[in-house]
Amino acid sequence: MDAHYTFRVRVRLEPAREFVSLEPSSAQTTVTLFRDAPQPGTDGWLFFRNTLWRGDVSDQEHARRLAADWLGVPERSIEAVDFRELQTDAEYFDALKAEIAADLEPFNADTVSEVLSKYLGSSIRVTDAEDD
Repeated sequence: MDAHYTFRVRVRLEPAREFVSLEPSSAQTTVTLFRDAPQPGTDGWLFFRNTLWRGDVSDQEHARRLAADWLGVPERSIEAVDFRELQTDAEYFDALKAEIAADLEPFNADTVSEVLSKYLGSSIRVTDAEDD
């Protein structure tokens, strides 16, 4: 069972020393960041509900803080964070849907499909174990 959240993060490079400068056009880079998705029902599994809305980051300030922490860079260097997808194998996806179905009330939704659409939009990619 395996899944991770994929984000694109735009980072502004900053020299560590005062006597070093960067050409403005080369001071920015975009990285793809993968964050493991906690197993459904375990601590942190509601990350998608607390962080995403309709397949987008719901709070950029919060997302920039998270990305800075994940990358080990100053928060001021994170310019933007975009959610790309939840990439999951079928076993994790089935477990996620079962955990959501067990208690729909916290999601303010009537069906599992509604929950997935509400928080992840169409940004879910189910892969075979051999695809990894």
